[in-house]
Amino acid sequence: MNHMSSVPADNRISVVIIAQDDGIRITAAIKSCQPFADDIVVIDGGSKDNTIQVAESLGCRVFSNPWPGYAKQRMFGVDKAEFDWIFLIDTDEVVDAELLGELLKVKETLHDPAKAYSVFRIGDFLGKWMNKGEYLVRLYNRQIYGITNSLVHEMPDVASSQIVNLEGVLWHYGFRSISDHMTRFNKYTDLEAETAFNKGRSFRITRLLWRPPARFVQKYFVQGLYRKGLAGFAVAVFWVMYEFLVCFKHYELTKRRKKIEIVNDGQTEQKGETSYVVQ
Repeated sequence: MNHMSSVPADNRISVVIIAQDDGIRITAAIKSCQPFADDIVVIDGGSKDNTIQVAESLGCRVFSNPWPGYAKQRMFGVDKAEFDWIFLIDTDEVVDAELLGELLKVKETLHDPAKAYSVFRIGDFLGKWMNKGEYLVRLYNRQIYGITNSLVHEMPDVASSQIVNLEGVLWHYGFRSISDHMTRFNKYTDLEAETAFNKGRSFRITRLLWRPPARFVQKYFVQGLYRKGLAGFAVAVFWVMYEFLVCFKHYELTKRRKKIEIVNDGQTEQKGETSYVVQ
């Protein structure tokens, strides 16, 4: 790991990576962090490939933890970190040269633990980079902020007024294949629907009718994915599918709960009657 004599002890950074069966991609992620990291922790959820061996060969501290979910796994990693300043990165992400320079620069002046730093992430699809990226908080102090305990899209819980955007790009090599994309799609939409259900949100037919087409317009036209040819069109269509699946899986959970309530109340559904309420 990197140990810069000019950097105050309290400014040292621990990189936290959650991993599983990604021995091919994790090397680039680790190497892109080594110049600014004082500690790299890899939490493995039960890899059957060489992920653990690769991480250990690159000097990382590796801990095995059976997969408990995204947020809990991330929290487990943060707890294992040696230093309070935490940088989060996934196995399929790489810090580019400009972002690396920013991280090295900001590392010398991490005097305010209330500040958190976001990076601009751009993903790929079918061999093309989608130029519409997003800022995500990835560098923060664990003494001040925790990870949101959500089923999906877990991130440090930081007020927008405390976030500083860093220059450069975090490249997200998230596309593996259409088949893999659909597998992860199914998992993420399960988690999104479950989150909405657990928060007590009502299923609304209006959301199902307007949100999928609105997402296509947003992605394809507003965000300019039409410039990316077939790859851009595919991403926009997949977003339509994503919204549709979240809505219908939310509906499925709502219907299932209503049926359970009917059984518990000793009632019998009448033939032709629905067992849920569309609001």
